Amino acid sequence: MNIRTRFAPSPTGFMHVGNLRTCLYGYLFAKKNNGTFVLRIEDTDQERYVEGAVEIIYSTLAKAGIVHDEGPDKDGGYGPYVQSERKGMYLDYAKELVSKGGAYYCFCDKDRLDTLSNDSGIKKYDKHCLKLTLAEVEEKLNSGIAYVIRQNIPTIEAGVSSYEDMVFGTISVPYNDMEDGVLIKSDGMPTYNFANVVDDHLMNITHVIRGMEYLSSTPKYNLMYDSFGWDKPLYMHLPQIMKDATHKLSKRYGDANFEDFLAKGYLVPAIINYIALLGWSPNGNQEKMYMDELIEAFDVKGVSKSGSIFDEAKMRWLNSEYIKLMTPEQFVEVATPYFEMSKISGKYDYVMLAKLLIPRVEILSDIASKVDFLEEFDGYDMALYVNKKNKMTGAIALEILESMLPLLEEDNAWSNDSLQVIVNDFIETGAYKKGQIFLALRVAVTGSGMTPGGATEMAELLGKTESIRRIEESINRLRG
Repeated sequence: MNIRTRFAPSPTGFMHVGNLRTCLYGYLFAKKNNGTFVLRIEDTDQERYVEGAVEIIYSTLAKAGIVHDEGPDKDGGYGPYVQSERKGMYLDYAKELVSKGGAYYCFCDKDRLDTLSNDSGIKKYDKHCLKLTLAEVEEKLNSGIAYVIRQNIPTIEAGVSSYEDMVFGTISVPYNDMEDGVLIKSDGMPTYNFANVVDDHLMNITHVIRGMEYLSSTPKYNLMYDSFGWDKPLYMHLPQIMKDATHKLSKRYGDANFEDFLAKGYLVPAIINYIALLGWSPNGNQEKMYMDELIEAFDVKGVSKSGSIFDEAKMRWLNSEYIKLMTPEQFVEVATPYFEMSKISGKYDYVMLAKLLIPRVEILSDIASKVDFLEEFDGYDMALYVNKKNKMTGAIALEILESMLPLLEEDNAWSNDSLQVIVNDFIETGAYKKGQIFLALRVAVTGSGMTPGGATEMAELLGKTESIRRIEESINRLRG
């Protein structure tokens, strides 16, 4: 079998995490099996169409490293790959389904449809127009009466429609639980329920991979395949991605999308890696995997039936693991926009900062919070010099800084290494504890109790002139 999977998004906005995972699994499954991955744009719901959303789909796939083999921009012989450009064929296929008994014309207006609610307020079409004779149907069509085409679900009492899902096993839905849904709307456009069946068949899609919300509607699709006499695809339905124990992530309510994560400073490989693990476990303990490793490891046996909770803390950790593998130059390449948005924009050596930040940053948007202190020196809290564990006070800090200042002023190299020598020699005098000395120097130079590097690293970054100025100012403030 030449495996063909497809990703068929609707152009309704940014790429939500759930859609991206569906896309990723379809891609991984196809590539693992030397198959073809197809991109199809399902834009039949024109009311929900968002201008620019198609471009967002292309952009997201390109940034994510998901390369489709066929699509609107890569005709593989099965196009067009945009549903609105295929509009004419759907009505023809719907009429063919009518002739085969799998569908029928419905002329009921809104007023009648509104009367069909049962005692619980649930609406279900009552097959009223299925009872029309061929002559009556022809007369209404010739009269120009508006119509839709509905699927004809069998009315077998206690009958069920069953199929085998690659993840969930046997799925059975009673015919009585299904409704004669609309296949062609009054404007001639197909509904998703019909268009995806026709398109999947015509594009020779062998494996349909989608969210588990379609588990119960798939039997309706299979009835259409049977009515047409077409081979049914295999199905892989995916578990839900949950916001917490009771709520699923929802595009409708503004939950996480791919562009949001990029803006926060997540690296693309980390985003894709984490999303791949939402509902799938590789055979082994490896968690950090690049795309080629995901392709090699992907197996439907690892797809879970239960939902996965989206844990951004875990995603942050995974992102930090990718950051730790970067060289300072690679880090600066992706981090420069975040440096430029901080208070230190253009004022310090970014490569030197990168060496300090790489082991300490989880996502790139953390950068500002870790470097802004460099420009927030004036008026810092003098209580930072007090530390009970080190028996540190402002008075001791003043003694340390006054003793060290002449030694520091003599350092012409002014590097982390040369400064370390001065500090270590001072420690050897035994006059003060090591912790007291480093605390006093760090606060005097940075005005902060928490820094991405040690006191001497910060001093090297600031340079001799600025460091000495800050130490002198700190001494004056300690003298009161």
